[in-house]
Amino acid sequence: MDKKEIAKKKRRIRIFQKRLGELGPVMRGSIVRIGTRNKQFYFSLNKAGKTKLIYLGNKRVDRARKYSENYKKLLEIVEEMTILNMELLKEDTRP
Repeated sequence: MDKKEIAKKKRRIRIFQKRLGELGPVMRGSIVRIGTRNKQFYFSLNKAGKTKLIYLGNKRVDRARKYSENYKKLLEIVEEMTILNMELLKEDTRP
C-alpha cells in the first residue's frame, strides 16, 4: 500500500470518528407494538436472555426510533473503521 492510499484511509477514519461524535444518544433494541385491542408502543431489549420492555406511548416513539437508528449507524461506522484499521495494521501504520 502506497503513502497516498494510507493517507486516504487515515482521512476516512477521521471522518468516521467525527460522525461518531455527532450521532447523539444510542439504544440497542427495537420498537414493538403490543396488545390485542389497544396496541401500545414499547421499546424492547433482550439482555442476558431476558426481554426488558419500557412503555413508550405515542409521545416517545419518535425519539426511541431515532436512538435505535443511531445505534444502527454506530454499528455501520464501527464495521467500516474496523476494516480500515485492519488494513492499516497489516501495513504496520498508526491510524
